[in-house]
Amino acid sequence: MSASDKAGGKADELKGKVKEKVGDATDNRDLQAEGVADQASGKAEQVKGDVKQAGEDVTR
Repeated sequence: MSASDKAGGKADELKGKVKEKVGDATDNRDLQAEGVADQASGKAEQVKGDVKQAGEDVTR
């Protein structure tokens, strides 16, 4: 499960970067802010995956 959290988080982070850049290019502040939020969410998801992985490693 931790690998899927990490992969999903990375996908969200990349999607957020694209949204932010498109928002910058089109001067769309809402899209830019949404992109930043998606990036933060993606990073948090990756951390969640790292924590789960660490927990799995400890219990082995």
